Order: sequence, then C-alpha cells, then structure tokens
Amino acid sequence: MENNISDNEKAVSILKTKGEQTIKEIANELGVTTEGARFQLLKLSNEGLIKSESRSKGRGRPQQVWSLTAKGHARFPDTHSGLTVKLIEKIKQNLGEEALNEIIYAAGQDNILRYKDQINADDSLEDKLTKLAAIRTSEGYMARFEKDEDGSFMLIENHCPICEAAKTCQGFCKSELKTFKTILGENVQIKRVHHILEGARRCAYKIEE
Repeated sequence: MENNISDNEKAVSILKTKGEQTIKEIANELGVTTEGARFQLLKLSNEGLIKSESRSKGRGRPQQVWSLTAKGHARFPDTHSGLTVKLIEKIKQNLGEEALNEIIYAAGQDNILRYKDQINADDSLEDKLTKLAAIRTSEGYMARFEKDEDGSFMLIENHCPICEAAKTCQGFCKSELKTFKTILGENVQIKRVHHILEGARRCAYKIEE
C-alpha cells in the first residue's frame, strides 16, 4: 500500500473522533486490509502519535487497541493557546478575577446572540442539536450528537480548541454550558458527563426534555 499523508491523517482523525480502536476496526474505516492498516499504525506509533495496549475481553485472546498519545491529540489545533493563556494571566494580575469573569460572561453573551441567528427557538430539540453541532464543528470542536433509545440525546465534542485557556480559567466551561442551556431552551436538561479537563478524551453532554 502506498504510504501517503492523507491515510496517516485519516487514521489519526479516526482515533480522535471514535476513541480507541482495534486494527480491524481501523482497517474497515480506512477501507484497507489489516496489513495495510498495520503499516500506517506502526508508522504513526514510531512518530509518537499513537500507542497500543493489550486488552482482554471475555475468554478470547487479548486484543490490541490503538489510541492517540498526548502528541497525537496535539495535532489538533488549540486556537491561539499561548497568546490566550498569557492574556488571561495578565487580566487576572492587573484587573482581578472578577473582571476576567465579566469578560468571559460578555463573550458568552456574544456567542448566544450569534447562535440564535442560526438556531430558531421554535425548532425541535433534534433540529437545534443538528444546527448546534454544525456550528461547533465549524469552530473546531469536532461536534456531533446521538439519539438514545430513551429519546434523550448526547452532544459529543471530540476536540476542544480552547483547551489550554480552559485549563487556566474554567469560567470558559461554565459559560459554555450556560450557552447550551440558553440556546436549547429552558425546558431542556443538560448534564456534562465527560470532560476533557477531567481526563476524558472528549466532552459530552446528556440532553433531555
């Protein structure tokens, strides 16, 4: 199989969006043989972008599962992280925590107005989530949603382009949750069930009316 950049990037993207995968699962996603997938994975492993672990499932032989390393996750952009963190630190030092929270609140209000331009209050919850996921993806969050059998939804964001800023000030995460609640409606319950800042590979929110 020809070793090209697009195949490598696709394998990294698969692991970013789907989490850990077996070599067979990755091969199916890439549309190649398991040997072809192995070739790609070994190359990425040698570059320090992915890693493999042996997992036992039931009575069968242990399976090798592949996942991204910290270096692999870093391939996905954290928007202007260095500059943003420095600005946050300067605001804290010179203006105080309260002023920083006011700035974050104002930015959140701007986001709410911008989202409302694209998401109608009369839309169904599923339509709202479809539009919200599209907007968040355009902002770099790699977002999608799933509908559960009980009628609830799961909004999933596989990447956080402001992760370093959020680590410095978790007011960003609080503002984000408030934005979702405002956009989706007062009758909607939202609970964050996975959080990148707590060590999860993605952020995910359980949403139900």
